[in-house]
Amino acid sequence: MTVLQGLVLGAVQGVTEFLPISSSAHLLLVPYVFGWPDQGLAADAVVHLGTLGALIVCFRRELWTIAHDREPRRLAAILAVATVPASAAGLLFGAVVEHTLRSPLVAAASMAFWAVVMGIADRRASTAPAAEEPLRNVTWRQGLLVGVAQAVALVPGTSRSGITITMGLFAGLDRATAARFSFLLGIPITAAAGAAEALKLARAGGTPEGVTPLLLALLAALGAGAAAVWLLIRYLRRRTLMPFVVYRLILAALLIGLVAASR
Repeated sequence: MTVLQGLVLGAVQGVTEFLPISSSAHLLLVPYVFGWPDQGLAADAVVHLGTLGALIVCFRRELWTIAHDREPRRLAAILAVATVPASAAGLLFGAVVEHTLRSPLVAAASMAFWAVVMGIADRRASTAPAAEEPLRNVTWRQGLLVGVAQAVALVPGTSRSGITITMGLFAGLDRATAARFSFLLGIPITAAAGAAEALKLARAGGTPEGVTPLLLALLAALGAGAAAVWLLIRYLRRRTLMPFVVYRLILAALLIGLVAASR
C-alpha cells in the first residue's frame, strides 16, 4: 500500500464509518475507481483501530462517567446487552457474509433499500429533547431495538451508523441522541472488528509491510472519524437525515452503473 492509498483509505474509512452512508460500500468503490488492489488484512486492522480511537476521543467524558459514576451504570448495562445481537451475528454469519455478500451489487441494493427506510424514520423523528443528558433517558427497549438493528449491518452497504440511528428514530429517540447512542454502541463492535482483523493477520503469518502508509492510514482514520462524529451530532440537533438519504440513493445508482459498464 502506498502513502496515497493509506491516506485516502484511512480518511474514507474514518468519515464513512460514522456518517450514515456505508463505509463498506465506499471501501469497495474507492479501490475499484482507482484500480487499486485489495488493501489487505493489516490495513483493515489499522483503520479499525483508527476509528476506535476516534470514538474514544469523542466520547472520553461519557466513558469516564460510565466507568466511575454509579448513576450511568444503567446505560453501561444497556450498551453491554445491546452489543450481544451483533456480536452473535458476527460469530455465526460473519464468514458467510464475507464470502457471499461482499459485492458492489449487494452493497448498492442494501444502500438503496435502507436509504428509503432511513427517510421514513427521519420523517417520523421527534424533536430535540429538553433533558440535559438525554442518553441517561434511553430505555431498555430502545437500546435493545438499536442493538438488534446493529446486527443487520453485517450486510455490505447497510451502514452500521445508518441502521442504528434509523432504529433509534423508530424507537422514539431524537436525531442527535440516536446518533450519540449509536456511536457509543459502536465502541465494542469496532474494537472487536479491529481485534478480529489483527488475529487474521497473525494466523496468516503475515507481517505489515510499509509501516509509514499504515501509520498514515491510522491517523487519517482517527482524525477524519473524530471530525465526522463531532459534525454529525451537531448537524442532527437542528437538521434532518434527508441529504444522506439522497446521497445513498445516488451512490447506489453509481455503483450499479459502474458494474454494468465493466460488464
